[in-house]
Amino acid sequence: MARGHRSQIKRDRNAVKDNRPSAKLSYARVSVQKACFVLDAIRGKDVQTALGIVMYNPRYASSLVEKLLRSAIANAVNNNGMREENLVVAECYANKGPTMKRIKPRAQGRAYRIEKRMSHITIVLDER
Repeated sequence: MARGHRSQIKRDRNAVKDNRPSAKLSYARVSVQKACFVLDAIRGKDVQTALGIVMYNPRYASSLVEKLLRSAIANAVNNNGMREENLVVAECYANKGPTMKRIKPRAQGRAYRIEKRMSHITIVLDER
């Protein structure tokens, strides 16, 4: 059961470095569920197809994902020397961020809570 000391396990886990190009958008003002609708549509596609999908998607999250996808492509081309034609969306996911709590006044002195959710969106590319 014991695989070594906790610090050694952490050291081993952090030693494995993922060299795939990626881009991350933190604290995006869109809920995880709404962002995942767009991310599910582009997962596994090549970047030209993915850009076409998000450019003509009417959802608000698609504008955020488009900008993030263009950033990931630029990272791949400039930092890793990859060719844009060979890039594929390997991973894309949205993690839960902090939630802003607001109050909405209602009838007879009541107050309803409004939760404005945020998410952290990540896109990882890979070569075909």
